[in-house]
Amino acid sequence: MGLQQSNIEALPFVTAELNYLAPTLGRPRTYAFDPPAGEPKTTALPDPRQVPIFDARLIAENISLDREGFALVRHPTRVRDFYDDKEVRDVYYPAAEAFLKATLKADRVFIFDHTVRKRVEGAADVRGGGPRQPATRVHVDQTDVSGANRVREHLPEEADELLKGRVQVINLWRPIRGPLRDAPLAMCDGQTVAPGDLVASDLIYPSRKGETYSVKYNPNHRWFYVPEMTADEALLLKCYDSATDGRTRFGPHTAFVDPTTPADAALRESIELRTLVFHKS
Repeated sequence: MGLQQSNIEALPFVTAELNYLAPTLGRPRTYAFDPPAGEPKTTALPDPRQVPIFDARLIAENISLDREGFALVRHPTRVRDFYDDKEVRDVYYPAAEAFLKATLKADRVFIFDHTVRKRVEGAADVRGGGPRQPATRVHVDQTDVSGANRVREHLPEEADELLKGRVQVINLWRPIRGPLRDAPLAMCDGQTVAPGDLVASDLIYPSRKGETYSVKYNPNHRWFYVPEMTADEALLLKCYDSATDGRTRFGPHTAFVDPTTPADAALRESIELRTLVFHKS
């Protein structure tokens, strides 16, 4: 049963502000480093909207990665220190690869990077300057173009063959410590997203240019979160899917300020793995 058939309005919810993309002239662009003189850091200006965000924990068994574009999973880990890059790569990567391969019934999983986030009150989100800050704008990590380009970038010798099958970019997101009450993640039901809501936007690095989707406000969007996630839980977020058979291909998401968060709640710490998931057919 999909969420469209569920009695969503009966679920507990919070009302919170989400930062959509405001109308802009030209293609939005954001610099991942200090921009050239006279250039703004970003041309993607926020369009804040108050929206209800429903508790997905109560209906987690009805949520499908292919249908809604996200899913809650149980995923214990042996990692002791997520701030130790070597331990993450030596311990977490292989365990997550095996977990995703089994859970998604994939032929192959390739992890291409990870990001650790630790919220610091008032700090700017700076790449390469220690733990990143939570991303507070509605976005999708990849686009129709950049999702396929990830295969060419990371597996160039095999890309042509791999791209003949189904390819997904899946983000495995989890709190480092729980229960997580500060800056939780909101996920949009992909079935409520219209193609015109997604706006390809440039992310400019010193030596290359990436592409993500910014998201325009649509009153039909339906938002969910999982309150008080534990360190043994994780979210699967669909950032790209090459399949065009009606499955959700892109799952917008964002961190948000939960108005019910206690003032003394521990600040959010999280880690996300970005992965390529391959199916031969």
